[in-house]
Formats: sequence, C-alpha cells, structure tokens
Amino acid sequence: MKTIILGPPGTGKTTTLLNLVEDFLRAGTDIKRIGYFSFTKKAAWEATHRAEEKFMIDQKEIPFFRTLHSLAFRTLGINKEKMMKHSDYRDFGLKCGIPIKTAWNSDEDGVFNSDNEYLRIINKARVLEMPVLDLYDRNQHGLDIERDLLYLLDQELNRYKKEKGLLDYNDLLEDFIKQDVSPSFDVLFIDEAQDLSPLQWRMVRTLWAKANKTYIAGDDDQAIFKWAGADVDTFIALKEEVDYIDTLNQSYRIPGGPIHEMSQKIIRSVSNRYDKDYMPRQEMGDLTRYADVTQVDMSQGEWLVLSSANYFLDDIKEFCELQGWYYSHKTKNSVKLDLLLAIQTWEKWRNSETLLPIGSIKNIYSYLGDNVTKGYRTGKTMDENEDGYYIEECMNNHGLQTDDVWYKAFAGLDTNTENYIRNMLANREKISQTPRITLSTIHAAKGGEADNVLVLPDITKSAMDHNDMDPDELHRLFYVAVTRAKKSLHILEPRNYERAYIL
Repeated sequence: MKTIILGPPGTGKTTTLLNLVEDFLRAGTDIKRIGYFSFTKKAAWEATHRAEEKFMIDQKEIPFFRTLHSLAFRTLGINKEKMMKHSDYRDFGLKCGIPIKTAWNSDEDGVFNSDNEYLRIINKARVLEMPVLDLYDRNQHGLDIERDLLYLLDQELNRYKKEKGLLDYNDLLEDFIKQDVSPSFDVLFIDEAQDLSPLQWRMVRTLWAKANKTYIAGDDDQAIFKWAGADVDTFIALKEEVDYIDTLNQSYRIPGGPIHEMSQKIIRSVSNRYDKDYMPRQEMGDLTRYADVTQVDMSQGEWLVLSSANYFLDDIKEFCELQGWYYSHKTKNSVKLDLLLAIQTWEKWRNSETLLPIGSIKNIYSYLGDNVTKGYRTGKTMDENEDGYYIEECMNNHGLQTDDVWYKAFAGLDTNTENYIRNMLANREKISQTPRITLSTIHAAKGGEADNVLVLPDITKSAMDHNDMDPDELHRLFYVAVTRAKKSLHILEPRNYERAYIL
C-alpha cells in the first residue's frame, strides 16, 4: 500500500509522520523495521531527534532514520576515504588543465557544488540519468562551455575515479541500486519527496519494492531544487500509482489575511501541481512594502531576510552593521562569538569581584595583544587546578597590563568592527545568544520560519532567462519565501523591475 501525504507550509508534516511511526510502534512494529528517509540531513536529524524524545529510544536503536545517501553509504560499507573530496577534484582539475577552486557534495543534502560549470553539468547529467551531451544540447549552460571538452572531461573524471578507487555521491546510489541491497521494511517513509532527483527516485523504488507499506511525503509547491536535478514531475505523477492521497489542511504557521492571500496568488500560477487547499491560522498577518531598505525597522523581534542569491544581501548586511543589529549569514554570526563573549566577560570581570575560569581568561588574552606581557599570553603561568582568577591576580602575577574598557584594551579591532559592536551593545543586542536576524537565500531557508520575513524580489540574469522557459520555478521559489512568515511579511522594492519577481 502506498500513500502520498501532501504537507503545505506549516501544516505539521513531520509531526504527522512521527505520529504514524508511533501508531506502528504501539501496534508492535520493530523500530528497526521502519525506514524514514529524507532529502536533507536536517530533516533526517529532526525526525531522529523527535523520535528519541517522543519514544524514549536511543539514537543507536534507530538505524534507518537518515538521508538516502547515508543509507547507501552505510549499507554498502563504504569508508569515508573512498569518497571524492574537494582535494581530489582540485587534483583532477590540475591533471586536466581546468581551474577548479571548489567542488564538493553538501553534507546537508548531497547537492553538488562547484565553481566549475563543466563539473556542475556532468553531475547534473548523472542525477538526471541522461547523457551529458543531451543535457548540453538543452542550452541551459554558459556560453563558454565547449561541447567536445565537456564530453572528454566526463570520460576523464570516470577514469580518474576508477584509477584512484574513489566514489562520488551518485556512484553510491547507483551501486546501491545495482547491487540490490535495500533492507526490507514493514513501513517506509520518504520525506521531502518533491526534491528527489531521477536517480534518487530509482533508489526509492528499490526501497518500496521491499516495504509492506510506504508513505511518500512532501509538497510539490515547495519544490525549489530543480536547478540541482530535482524531479518534481515524478512526484506529481505518482498520483496515478498510489492508493491514497492525504492533504494536511491546517497551517500552524501562516496567518490569515494578506500573507496567505499573496501565497495563494503566487502558487496558483504554477501550471503543473497537486490542487490543494489549506487553512491559515485565525490570527491575521500583515504585509508592508518599502521603497528602500533604510525604511525597514528591524530593531526588535525575530527576522528572516530572504533573497534569491547571496549577493543581493550585501546592502542588508551594511545596513544592519550601520544600525548595530546582530545578524547571521551563511551560518556565521556577523561578529565572531568568541570575540563577543570575550568582550562581555571582560567588562563583567573588570567591573566586579568576579572569579573568572582560566578558559575564559585565555580567550580574553587572545584579544589583548600587547596589553598582556610577552611570555604570559597563552596563560601558561596559570594553575589549571585553580577554579579561576580575579583580575587583580592576573595584573599582579600573570602579565595583564590593563583593566581599561574593552574598546581601549582589545588590540587589533578595526574602527568599523569596534563601532558596530559598540552600537550593538548600546542597542542591548543579546550578543551571547543566536542572532535574532538571519540573512539567507530562499533555498537555504527552506523549512525555516520567523515572525518577521523580509523578501528581496531581485533575481539573477540567468534566473530571468530561464524563467522564459519554465516560469514555475520562480513561482515556487517566491511561494516558499512568503510562506516563511508567521506574523509579518515585508517586501522591498526591487533594484530593477526588469530583473525581479513582482510580488
């Protein structure tokens, strides 16, 4: 029996799936006979973590809650040393005379990333299960890609991996399918199915061939990884193969009013999709538009700032730093946490009779430069058996030469960083906690949410060109963006209306 579970934004898809897991456990199904596989490591971890808490089961007892790549890696018994790494791709590039600065499969979702377009095309052809030249002939590549060179590099990469005894992520899935090593399951769950590639779908079919019951969960409206080879059309076509389709019809995230109305207007523009209706929350959300970023007040609350590409966020970063707002971008805080903690701890230490642990003192010393006497800067004169030291003890016995305010005592801080931190402290930003403002691409924020969401509608030239061939991709992308908002949606006017998604 196969069932599709459609989970629109905020409808509790993961909770629904885990409730089903609980039902099967209560009915006597062994947890080791339940498979729960997802596209991203984040979703797999969330399911595992919730299962641990909900069912009081140790992670080691849940062997089959993981990504598809992880399942193939584990089942085939592959050693990590056998996997293609960044250094291997660079070595390959040097041997072939092509520049490769970056090349790796994301540990989060298995998506291949590289600055070299030849490698990106070769990988995409693999996940689409089509000859590389057929993909080339679709004319979706850069103008400077040579057809003959692409073919030769594809052949050479296969030869290189064979000579070195190395595998990439696609090899893992292909070997899993070829060797037919899928475990048997009483119940199989496939989450985030809308993001699976043709190669991953073929692996999924080998899994459900050995499962008594299969639940395939996802939302075609949130399929935004087509650029990486995701095949949402296969997910949609499954309606002809399954026994049941269940749509979760209550969102616990999206408020009623203009946010929900805008999201529905966007998604109804998609030509090929499951027709589905769901209810927003009873609370009403609000929508605000801005002509310029300087009009946006992010001084309070939780914010998620979304754009289609990272470079569109540069102005937002500058504005946040000017205003003294603490933010994160690409999983990194706007100022290193070690520095902020050192400042916070230093001010407390110098202004009160505080016994400070040695580890904290060493962190502070690393920022004081010449304000700690040479020979004392690593804290080697401190007794590790002590609970800590007062600032007077360090000034008398451990080389500390100042107890001045942090922006005078700390060495090497440039003026911009110093002013930014001073403004953050004046704003009472909680610098020891996770930044309340997150800057992200829409792709990276999928699955996330925030009370306040600011959307930048600018798009790249390549996205604009591709939109003429397949407008559904941008519809889905900005549908995902606006459905991250729990309370308020904020929309910035584009820099160029001719290269923007008009909301």
